[in-house]
Parts: sequence; C-alpha cells; structure tokens
Amino acid sequence: MKSKGLIVTKRPRLAAITKHPTVAFGDYERRLQRMQSTMRSIQQAYLGTRERAVVVLEGWDTAGKGGIVRRLGWAMDPRSFTVYPIAAPLPHEKGKHYLQRFWEKLPDPGQTVVFDRSWYGRVLVERVEGFATKREWQRAYEEINQFERIMVADGIRIAKCFLHITPAEQVRRFKDRLTNPLKRWKLSYEDFRNRSRWADYEVAIEDMLEKTSTKQTPWFLIPSNDKLYGRLAVFTVLVELLGRGLRLKPRPLDPKIADMARQLFDLPS
Repeated sequence: MKSKGLIVTKRPRLAAITKHPTVAFGDYERRLQRMQSTMRSIQQAYLGTRERAVVVLEGWDTAGKGGIVRRLGWAMDPRSFTVYPIAAPLPHEKGKHYLQRFWEKLPDPGQTVVFDRSWYGRVLVERVEGFATKREWQRAYEEINQFERIMVADGIRIAKCFLHITPAEQVRRFKDRLTNPLKRWKLSYEDFRNRSRWADYEVAIEDMLEKTSTKQTPWFLIPSNDKLYGRLAVFTVLVELLGRGLRLKPRPLDPKIADMARQLFDLPS
C-alpha cells in the first residue's frame, strides 16, 4: 500500500511488508498523547450531529488489537464510544444471516463504534476452519462490500486496519503469555490451532485484501512487530479518516447558555 494523505493507490499485500519499523518509547508517548487528544476533539465534533464512525480491527492473534482498543478507551468519552469484541456467534444468532448481528451494533448519530474482529470472520476463520461452506464464504466478499457501501451512503465513516506480524514474533508473544500470569487469560486452544494453519490464513487474508479493499473503504495494512509503531500507525489512520473535513476547534458557547449564566451568577455582560 502506498499512500499520500492516506489516499490508497494500490491494494495492500502481506508480501509487500518486508520491514517492521520501530519507534523510541519517548517519541511514541509524545505522539500518542497528541493523537489521543485529537481523537477526543473528533468525538466532540460528532456530538449533536449525524456524524458517526465504525473502526474495524483485524489481525493475527497477538498482533496488538487489544492494546489499541485500550488506548482509544483511555482517550474517548464512553458515553458515545463503544467497543464490541467479536467472538463466535451465539446459539440464537447461528440461524440468522451472519451480518445481522453487526447491523444491530452500528453506531447512532454522534457515536464511534470499534469492532475488535468483525464481519470479516466469514472470509477468515469461518473459511479456514470450515464453519462456512465454500459457496457461503465466496459470496461473502460482495455481501461485505455492499454492506459497507450502504454504511458509507448513510454517512458512516469506516476505518479498516489489519495488524500484521511475522510468525517468529507471534511465537515470542505466545511464550510471553504462557509465562506471564497476567496475560494467560488471553490464551485459548484456538490460538494454537490457528497457528498451525498460518499458510491457510495467509491465503485467506490476501484474498480478503484483494476483494474488499475498495476506494470507499480501503484496508490499511499495519506492520506491527513493534507494538508502539503499530499503535501510532493505527491512530494516524483514525485521525485522518474519522476527522477528515471536520472543524476540531471547541465550539463557541451557546448565546442562550451564556445569557442564562450571566443572569444566574450575576456576571457582567
């Protein structure tokens, strides 16, 4: 993926990532703090308007999606910010179209919604693990594109990021979770089963990127061997796409509120 001002000129490919940049911790903290502040301004600009946003986070197991979600949560007011961690469909959802549970979670005006994994499970885990038939996952590409076209037409801003790490880095992170008592809860049997099918997932990811990275809703492929760099890269995408065209300066005080305050508190005019 090449971009200028985050305008995608070609679809991203896993094989194109040959380097994983790093960032110094001090530089990371300064830049992250600035971008968190900008995200708060974007959120405030949405309030009282029809503006709303959907953030899609996909990536390899251990790629760092949770760390990004936490740092967004630290910055955003929870009254108009919601995170949905997506797992396997519940029993009552299995008999319905796979997109229905996502329709129900789309943001209201003024809101920002983050999907930690998403409807792309149909063409990733459900494809690779055989939970969807070949006919089902093959037709899902156009269903997903249409779903996202409808969202964009209705005024929803969409940012889609895939966090990419190398197999060796994933092994290192798995070992860290095994030995760190505070991280063991993140491990599951499925993590190791998925690891054994890395090549199959690579094919599925490449197909997903090729068929669903569109001009309106492009994929941003994030090199994430360095977690700090990955977080900054995702925040850069979010600030640009979710804040594009917005006035981010604080709104002036409503004259009616100012007049009432002067009367209530006996303030000079």
